[in-house]
Amino acid sequence: MEEKRIERDSLGEKEIPAAAYYGIQTARAVENFPISGLRASGPFIRATAYIKKAAALTNMELGLLPEEIGRGIAGAADEIIEGRLDDQFVVDVFQAGAGTSHNMNVNEVIANRVIENLGGKRGDYSICHPNDHVNMSQSTNDVYPTAIRIAVLLVVGDLIESVAGLAGAFAEKGREFEAIVKSGRTHLQDAVPIRLGQEFGAYAACLENHLAEINRAADGLRQLGIGGTAVGTGLNSHPEYRRTVVARLRSETGLDLEASPDPFESMQSMR
Repeated sequence: MEEKRIERDSLGEKEIPAAAYYGIQTARAVENFPISGLRASGPFIRATAYIKKAAALTNMELGLLPEEIGRGIAGAADEIIEGRLDDQFVVDVFQAGAGTSHNMNVNEVIANRVIENLGGKRGDYSICHPNDHVNMSQSTNDVYPTAIRIAVLLVVGDLIESVAGLAGAFAEKGREFEAIVKSGRTHLQDAVPIRLGQEFGAYAACLENHLAEINRAADGLRQLGIGGTAVGTGLNSHPEYRRTVVARLRSETGLDLEASPDPFESMQSMR
């Protein structure tokens, strides 16, 4: 028989597997959204953990979070970034509430790791609270779109490298096949002559055009709305939080990130 612990929220009590780092809000989300069986990808989980680490260190620096808790959150986030807790992220990718369930899944896992590392028992949120500590100065509304942007930027380099390599390969074949003449086809019938090299050159040009579009889109993702909290105003966060947390994210991820000139836009549009 699997051991359980009891957690409580505004809806009442619920049994949680005693070994789980996630908590009651995650468990309710699993019940509420049994949709696809798909869970968050590794890069997206890591991106969210980067945000939690940057937020904790920023709040600690601004005197809002006790150092023991801030460093504990950062350490637990590092474990997630290293992929050591992937099995604890159990919420379906299709969920309501702008990603609240994913955000709370991460908050609870981090909180319970901090609790455990400080000698407490999982679920004792008087030591480290998922909302009050891990989610301090944040809202799902600014965390989730920021995590999407960072996750894409973490992996887009591999896509750019692959597309560039394929474009180069087609271009090379275009030069190799330049002297070969074949029938051009349209409407499933032979039409007029074309060199095979011209066909492969077109493939290369198509990929190069798409590569430019990928790079352009990636550049747009570097502007982050984090710090806008619920609606973009930054309500319930320190005046220096937004600037400082973006600088932390830039340092932690190694990505060229900046605060969006309009957090309202960046929180509601994934352009």
